[in-house]
Amino acid sequence: MSVLEKIRSKSGLLIGIVGLALVIFILQSALSSNGSLFGSNANSIGEIAGKDVDYMELKSKVDEYVANYAANGQQIDDATRQSIIDQAWTSLVNERVLKTQWKELGIEVGEKELSDLMLVHPHQYVVSYFTDRQTNKVYEQFADPMGNLDIKKLNKFVAEMKPEQIKFWVQLEEQIRDIRMNEKYFNLIKKGLYTTENEAMNDYNAQKRLVNTKFVYKPYSSVPDSAIKVTDEEIQKYYNEHSYMYTNDETTRKIEYVVWESVPSKEDIIDLNKSMETVAVDFREKNADGKSPVEDSMFIANSNDNQNMDIATFKKGMINPNIDSSIYTAPVGTVFGPYMDNNSIKVSKLMNVSSSLDSAKVRHILIAYAGSGAAQDVVRTKEQAKRMADSLTAVLKKGGKFADLVKMYSDDGGKKMPPNKKENEDWMGKDGNYGWLNESSGFVEPFKRYGLDGKKGDVGVVESQFGYHIMEVMDVSKGKQNRYTLGTVSAAIAPSKTTTDMYYAQAGEFAGKNNTGALFDKAIETEKINKRIADNIKENDKSIPGLENPKELIRAIYRANAGEIVADEKNGQVFTFGNRFVVVKVAEIKEKGPAPLEQVKEEVTLKAKQEKKAEQFMAEFTGKAAGAKTPDEYASKLGLQVMTADNVNFSGYSIPNMGRDDNFMGVIAATKTGSTSKPFKGQIGVFVVKVESENFPKAKDYKENKKSGNLAIGGRAEYEVYEALKKLANIEDHKAQRDF
Repeated sequence: MSVLEKIRSKSGLLIGIVGLALVIFILQSALSSNGSLFGSNANSIGEIAGKDVDYMELKSKVDEYVANYAANGQQIDDATRQSIIDQAWTSLVNERVLKTQWKELGIEVGEKELSDLMLVHPHQYVVSYFTDRQTNKVYEQFADPMGNLDIKKLNKFVAEMKPEQIKFWVQLEEQIRDIRMNEKYFNLIKKGLYTTENEAMNDYNAQKRLVNTKFVYKPYSSVPDSAIKVTDEEIQKYYNEHSYMYTNDETTRKIEYVVWESVPSKEDIIDLNKSMETVAVDFREKNADGKSPVEDSMFIANSNDNQNMDIATFKKGMINPNIDSSIYTAPVGTVFGPYMDNNSIKVSKLMNVSSSLDSAKVRHILIAYAGSGAAQDVVRTKEQAKRMADSLTAVLKKGGKFADLVKMYSDDGGKKMPPNKKENEDWMGKDGNYGWLNESSGFVEPFKRYGLDGKKGDVGVVESQFGYHIMEVMDVSKGKQNRYTLGTVSAAIAPSKTTTDMYYAQAGEFAGKNNTGALFDKAIETEKINKRIADNIKENDKSIPGLENPKELIRAIYRANAGEIVADEKNGQVFTFGNRFVVVKVAEIKEKGPAPLEQVKEEVTLKAKQEKKAEQFMAEFTGKAAGAKTPDEYASKLGLQVMTADNVNFSGYSIPNMGRDDNFMGVIAATKTGSTSKPFKGQIGVFVVKVESENFPKAKDYKENKKSGNLAIGGRAEYEVYEALKKLANIEDHKAQRDF
């Protein structure tokens, strides 16, 4: 038998082996990629317009954005990373929601147009990439003398780009192309929307028409809800007719939780005091050994909880009352404490006592530099500003006129004459003169110190965040006051590890005993524990009131079923938030779409009762008050009070002094002057209303109303269209369940 015949005779077996191998290969591929043979994708983190969003697809975008941020020298903290994740998700939404619209409409951006947006008339988004986010100024190497983006410098940069910069530029081009197509798309929509003549007239009427009314009504609140009985059939009927009012736009959770907060015990405070007594001894010994203030400063920084150099100067009356009375006669080097101050225990050393004037009269010339907090149009460097300040100081000391130099060189806006002043009048800042200042004056500290620590006639240069001040002390007070410099070591009053472990154990014991929803509820009731509630928690929420950074908890909440105690692998059933330990039950799950009657039964029941009250009241108005034609006649027959509402304006929705009732507003809008309505159901009661009179100035045209209407439409169009497109795309967003 030939080899070929042998192969043919075994072909059935061979086909079976190959088939089995293919099945195994497919299974391995599906399982290794977290996929499924039945169409679901375990790697999916959401859905947009009927298509899964793969985790790696979003992560690659996040990584790209992070790289761009880092390339611009920005720090990527937790808040920035979360913002980047949201940006990346929005980008995917735009690709699948907006870009399909652009394609259908044939919206494009040609190469010439793109080149213009990048290099000739740079789009604002391009400018932002060459702008320092901290100062909001164009980077110096790309700025023209006015501080704007220099087109020549930009083109030179592009012509000389390195490979990694070319990659960045190509990405930026794609972003600008998308931004421009987005602008075109929404401009098309905005240009297709306008306010009609009738809409403008209705807007004018709503604003200008004032109606005076007389009415009688029976409020629903006049009969307590407890007096009204409704059947299950009536509740179901109301729900069926109004189910559209009980629709959830997205899935939410309601939780109930108990908190154990670790607070310092008496023993913790005693131990902390003992620790700070040791600090006080060390502080005194350093002084006794004659150590220098520099070493004192290092001791303060090394001993403080937050490594802060807590050295500050105070005047009398500003020091903590615990040491205030004794500090004024104590010698320099005296150590005070331990003493309590707010939520800390402190030890302070008197490091210096100095004397300063009660007040001083000063004037200045401000020489600002680029990046200082003064004039935004200043382009000189800090070094140039210092040289200029020193030169002008020398001119003053040789007899130069201060007022002339202020007018010629000062960057202080205070030198400009206010519009309500005349040239021969004084104002604060005229000729650089800021008059008398004292310790309470709101000037920056270097400015204030030069005056109060100086003497009459002093001229010199001091630096502040606004630039360099050339200052002159014009006059000084006779009185002086002492200023006390204190170096302070602080320790926050906080629970010890032993105390914290005790509270954690209490939370763990509760969770262990009450590990089901039923047991949780029973324990709350029998032990009279304070239960907290958080409702409408969304999957991508960043906060829950009172619980800092609850990302892990929210993830676990969305993995639990209604009525379950929330748990995860990291926290178990006790979630930790600083010194707080929390045990949580999922009280309710509200799925996207119409809420089932069981979830909204309480609210529906109240509405069904109100509907029943309305029917009863309508029967009274049409029965007991049959034949009544005016509010006075209805009031007489029903024992109600006649009321008035004057100058009712239709741009609002409320009855003056009574609250909102759209039905009331609608009826009076359609009722002729002098006429009385039939009884009708309002939102707050059953009414009969008469329009007594109206003030209705006629308009020649409605141009202004058209203009304001068009502005309003244009302002809303982009947001509302985008939200409508997202709603049609039926977006499911579960990215919060994964880390990026």
